[in-house]
Amino acid sequence: MKKALVFGFAISLMVSCSKSESSSIPDHSNVTVTSTPEPVVKKDSIEDLTKNIEEGKALVEGADCMTCHQTGEKLIGPSYLDIAGKYENTPENTEMLAGKIINGGSGVWGSVPMSAHPAMSPENAKKMVAYIMSLKK
Repeated sequence: MKKALVFGFAISLMVSCSKSESSSIPDHSNVTVTSTPEPVVKKDSIEDLTKNIEEGKALVEGADCMTCHQTGEKLIGPSYLDIAGKYENTPENTEMLAGKIINGGSGVWGSVPMSAHPAMSPENAKKMVAYIMSLKK
C-alpha cells in the first residue's frame, strides 16, 4: 500500500510538472503580426551629388548670374559664399532658393530685386543651388 501511495504521488507530480511547463511556453503559431514598413528614402550617391554640383556650376556660368553675383565678393547681389553661409543646406531651402532663381525676388539682401528666370527648369535651378551650397566654408 505504501508503494502504491508513493507511486501515485510520483505520477501526479510528473503530470502536474509537465502541464505547468507546457502552459508557460506561449504558443506563437497563431499570432499575426502586422506592421507598416519604414519608407525607403533614396540617398543620393556621392557621384550623383558631384554631378549635380558640376552641372550647377556650368549652369551658373552659362546664365546671366555672374552679372550680379560673384563667388567671393558682393556685386549687385550677394556673393555665392554669402548665400551659402546664410542658409542651411536643407531640401526646404533648396526649394526656396530654386524658386528665387526662377521667380526672382527682393528684400532679403537689400532693395535691388533679383531678376526672374522663368525659362529655368526647377531641376536645373536646384542644381545651381547645389553648386552654390557646395561653396559653404
